[in-house]
Amino acid sequence: MEDVDCVVIGAGVVGIAIARALALAGREVIVLESAGGIGTATSSRNSEVIHAGIYYPKDSLMARFCVQGRRMLYDFCRDRGVPFRNCGKLIVATNAEEGERLAGIKARAEANGVEEMRLLTAAEATALEPKLCCTAALLSGSTGVLDSHAYMLTLQGEAEHAGAVFVFHSPITGGCVTDAGSEIAVGGADPMRLRCRLVVNAAGLHAPAVARCFAGMPRSFIPNAYYAKGSYFTLAGRPPFSRLIYPVPMPGGLGVHLTIDLGGQARFGPDVEWIDRIDYSVDPRRADGFVAAVRRYWPGLPDGALQPGYAGIRPKIVPPGAPSQDFVVQGPRTHGIPGLVHLFGIESPGLTAAIALADYVGEMVGAAAR
Repeated sequence: MEDVDCVVIGAGVVGIAIARALALAGREVIVLESAGGIGTATSSRNSEVIHAGIYYPKDSLMARFCVQGRRMLYDFCRDRGVPFRNCGKLIVATNAEEGERLAGIKARAEANGVEEMRLLTAAEATALEPKLCCTAALLSGSTGVLDSHAYMLTLQGEAEHAGAVFVFHSPITGGCVTDAGSEIAVGGADPMRLRCRLVVNAAGLHAPAVARCFAGMPRSFIPNAYYAKGSYFTLAGRPPFSRLIYPVPMPGGLGVHLTIDLGGQARFGPDVEWIDRIDYSVDPRRADGFVAAVRRYWPGLPDGALQPGYAGIRPKIVPPGAPSQDFVVQGPRTHGIPGLVHLFGIESPGLTAAIALADYVGEMVGAAAR
């Protein structure tokens, strides 16, 4: 059995950021990833939006780390040359009832510390986006988009430069907790056992299952896993918008919104579908629902312009119909196991919040990044 200092399980954006933070703090770090590369699941199957922090409950971890992480992320991208665009977004109302909700959304955002929020009349909104149809809108000036893969590669490069080692095709097959840390069994072509002073479970969709691999971990602290699948459709041709367009959110989600990547490709989604197993297929028959939703704020959407794009799955830890979840970061103060940290339910805005989350984990284990 080999002794190591720190093991991070999962090479999604949050796992990579945590590995970087620990390595920059001088820790020996190994990142174990069951897939063949970084960011192959939730981190690469999203809209690549840099979220402002608008919708989350005040004082929640989502709100705190989204706002903090967004500021850090813009600085990170500027300093390292990671492609991004601070394009802003419009939250649009298409009737009087929705319009009345915009002031409340703005108030919640500002309570979270979000800057650059401005209520717009229909005329002001259409002056910015002439093809838009709305009765009122809320402008978020701090929302943006980025190249998520370039971002993850940059995080990985800095982690490796600081000494972190990434090991792929290395699933966790078992483990146990001890007074001195944890022992884990690693599968793959070259199975091994590691004795670790610190283990950080950042396995995303699989984090609850990984937690259950650890004999001695109290089961009462491990949430159930639920999968909320979101399908996206792409637009044939260039979009007539320069900003992201979101409808006023309704119970159950943010609605079918328009995002535009750095290459100018527009995509619409997600629609939420609760599933029992991981499945990334996109059903072309869902296009009709997308068209109806989009034409509420863009009546000029051409017939046949939407094509099946891709799907992502949010790592939910609450069932359908339950109140909104928050990020869960469990350390020894919560579950009583030394040298073991679990991250559960790290869904959107995890991409935006990753660096802030990593610093939080680093502080929790006494290894904040430089």
